[in-house]
Amino acid sequence: MGLFWDLMQQSQISDQRNQAETLERKVMYLERDLLKTQNLLRDLIIKLEEKFGEDIDGNGIVG
Repeated sequence: MGLFWDLMQQSQISDQRNQAETLERKVMYLERDLLKTQNLLRDLIIKLEEKFGEDIDGNGIVG
């Protein structure tokens, strides 16, 4: 459940940051949020693969 909670918090933080005053700042926040989202999805896929014992992402490795 921690992963989903992190995603929810990340979304709320992202909403606040979208009101930043400069384009450069917005891009910086979006890049950071994208990296966090990618890491979260990777962690979620690993947990799902471990739970179900299947290679979900097609990398030839379970977990």
